[in-house]
Amino acid sequence: MSLLPSLRPPLRPAAPAPRLVVTPAVVAHRGASGYRREHTLDAYRTAVAMGADAVELDLVPTADGVLVVRHESELSRSTDVAEHTALAPLCTTKVIGGRPVTGWFTEDLTLDQVRTLTARERLPGLRAPSPDRSAAGVPTFAEVLAVLGEESARHRRAVGVLVELKDPAYFAGLGLPLEDPLLADLARHGLDRPRSGVTLMSFDPGVLRRLAARTTLPLVRLLDVGDDVGPEALDAVAAYAEGVGVHQRLVLPRTAGGRLGPPTRLIREAHRRRLTVHAWTLRAENAFLPLEHRRGDDPAVLGDHRAAVGTLLDAGVDGIITDHPDLVLDAVRAHGRRT
Repeated sequence: MSLLPSLRPPLRPAAPAPRLVVTPAVVAHRGASGYRREHTLDAYRTAVAMGADAVELDLVPTADGVLVVRHESELSRSTDVAEHTALAPLCTTKVIGGRPVTGWFTEDLTLDQVRTLTARERLPGLRAPSPDRSAAGVPTFAEVLAVLGEESARHRRAVGVLVELKDPAYFAGLGLPLEDPLLADLARHGLDRPRSGVTLMSFDPGVLRRLAARTTLPLVRLLDVGDDVGPEALDAVAAYAEGVGVHQRLVLPRTAGGRLGPPTRLIREAHRRRLTVHAWTLRAENAFLPLEHRRGDDPAVLGDHRAAVGTLLDAGVDGIITDHPDLVLDAVRAHGRRT
């Protein structure tokens, strides 16, 4: 089963190698999470129905080594775990990524226990919870892959998947490495091959280097504000990865007053090294937009999404990861990049 359409050549004529994605790709962040509870099967179905080229998801393990789809392993922000009295003894504090985190963690719960939970809206102050059209549980990676295959067939078009491996060093230290179950799930669905439409991503270069020796799937290094994006750093990424996924402020920084600054050289330097560039995460609410793209003062009101997308397209991004795939597709068409 192929999840992505045939690949197109890169935007720059000087680069003969094919890009990883149709460009500019519209990637639904945790599904259509601007409209549905993130990382639910309904969020992914909604994203495909809206026309997203691909969906993005995050993987963490359960205590019995099954990969489930959550933004982080701590569950209280995105599920009703705190309401389950039987799970109360499992509440604890851990240090993850150098900071203490208190709550309930997937690595302490079995898959059967995780299946008792219901997903919740992660941004309730900005987004009204909307009823899901299907069960709002915590899906496994394998379940999401199956749904994407079904939705690709239903809509008669291929849909890609960008898979982020969360905190791989932390989980490996617990005896729950992510690589083996990841590759096993992909193999069971026939997706462990080039051009299957699957791309593997992480902030951790170590896990990407290990995966480079075990799979032919494209790899993307994620980079946040404050990470080194200089020429030497990009040279190092190009040695094992096909692309970078960058915080949008690494492409379009903001001034101290909250307005857009001039574009950086990041995309130009990445393209010189044949690296694709996905920018994350475009959210349409005023709260997340620069001042010039806001509409009024209410942080929950949707701003000028066409202008917000246009600035990223003008900067040369190959893909936009967004909570609002329908709005970004609309903006891409208005920009003249699609018909």
